[in-house]
Amino acid sequence: MKIYTKTGDKGQTALYGGTRVSKASARVDSYGNIDELNSFIGIAKSHIEDAEVLAQLKKIQFDLFTVGSEAATPVDKLMLANGKSRLPLIISEKEIEELEQWMDAFEDKLEPLQYFILPGGGKSATFLHAARTICRRAERSLVFLNESEEIRPELIKYLNRLSDYLFVLARYISKLNNEPEEYWNPNER
Repeated sequence: MKIYTKTGDKGQTALYGGTRVSKASARVDSYGNIDELNSFIGIAKSHIEDAEVLAQLKKIQFDLFTVGSEAATPVDKLMLANGKSRLPLIISEKEIEELEQWMDAFEDKLEPLQYFILPGGGKSATFLHAARTICRRAERSLVFLNESEEIRPELIKYLNRLSDYLFVLARYISKLNNEPEEYWNPNER
């Protein structure tokens, strides 16, 4: 099988379920942002050595493929004619709660926030901060999509929680690597 099909040469692509849409559609934009986020998490992983964190990020990358596959599927195509789900997996409260548990464990090891943090704190933390901003964009694109086409609320909730996780993880990685955080303190200008 060749990787190129030439079916998208005129600016159209097929969604999961066969519907063809513009590559500029809100749905394609949303799962494209999710794909970019997943790639950026891969970059961050390449600069992290902590086994526990790497296992979590691997699970998140897997879950992002699940989110992306659902984002690429119109709601009327989620179920097959025989009544079975088209998708083998969907994001549920379980994955959202998992992110919350991981965050809570990291936050227990961090100093309480007193000021906003400037994105930085070492190379791996900086990549995590960048992933967080891409996650927020992916979340906004799903919210925008949901204004015209229904999507399950768990997808938006998962990305919202994931951006929080990436923020906390960036702080935790900075601490692990003994990299100081820089604060935005308007009184120090």
